[in-house]
Amino acid sequence: MREEIHTVSSQPSPIKGPDIARQVVLPFRKSLEISMKSLRVRFFRSLITTITLVLAVAFLGFVWVSTDLADGLLRTRDPGVLQALERVGYDVGPGTTSAGSSAKDRWIVALSLLVCVVGIVNAQLMAVTERFREIGTIKCLGALDSFVLRLFLLEAGMQGLAGGSMGAVLGGLVALMNGLFRYGFSAWTEISWMAVGRSLGLAALVGCCLSFLGVLYPAIVAARMQPVEAMRAEE
Repeated sequence: MREEIHTVSSQPSPIKGPDIARQVVLPFRKSLEISMKSLRVRFFRSLITTITLVLAVAFLGFVWVSTDLADGLLRTRDPGVLQALERVGYDVGPGTTSAGSSAKDRWIVALSLLVCVVGIVNAQLMAVTERFREIGTIKCLGALDSFVLRLFLLEAGMQGLAGGSMGAVLGGLVALMNGLFRYGFSAWTEISWMAVGRSLGLAALVGCCLSFLGVLYPAIVAARMQPVEAMRAEE
């Protein structure tokens, strides 16, 4: 990896050698390229992290889109549809205007997201352990803590974008097919597609936030690592 090292002096005179600070200056595009190469090298570990995120976001998207389907059916006020919604578990009384998700679904979603974050933290901490030598090398070359932190955050952002998008689409498709088989074509004709798009977008955004949240602590650990300690670590 080639890096361009610039010398920045805090004194106008070049004689003041001890006051010279060295730092690695890389454009954002180069940092993005390094992060993508790192993900390709650790493809299977990144895949496990991404799949964990996909499953959690898929369940979230499934619950939200199912609620959008129920809201659309609720507006029809068809007695048969209302009875079907009640059998599924929605509270649809005479004056109900929105189905909403059940308390059980909310607890399950919260637990799945929590498990997802714990899994991401564990995977990223293991990735930091595997990259001791790499981190030590780039820090010995003059990389700042912010540069190391940026690399981990970029990797988390790409994983979160991919996992969140795939999970949201998967959960939405499953919810739509489930609504079609359970309620018939009226589930698709009465639904607000704008609400579905909003739910899927929010689910993907939650996936990105989960990825950043899970990588934050491991990234700080990696950024604060002393170069000597990192280079001395066992393979």
